[in-house]
Amino acid sequence: MADEAGLRAYCCFVCRNYVAEHDDIVSKSFQAHTGRAYLFSHAMNIVTGPKENRNLLTGLHSVADVFCSDCGEALGWKYIKAYEPSQKYKEGKVVLEKFKIVKDGDFC
Repeated sequence: MADEAGLRAYCCFVCRNYVAEHDDIVSKSFQAHTGRAYLFSHAMNIVTGPKENRNLLTGLHSVADVFCSDCGEALGWKYIKAYEPSQKYKEGKVVLEKFKIVKDGDFC
């Protein structure tokens, strides 16, 4: 990923639809199928798919895939429920694994 100094926006990697703000990052140390992913407190301009239980690296979670509201591209997932007490902080948060980082002054 690019140098992170001065970065403020995250957009769909296909259509550049604005999906998250830099200030909403909770963690940059998540792992996804495609590599590193970011956990956000919330995201916008996304559509949430049906929920399902998945056994992830940190245990069983109820999650729903999230898609760009403009082009429909899969961007990551949303945590609906965490079954392990230590993972409850993830509930309601979104992991984005496919995005473009946009610097200050640029537009998605």
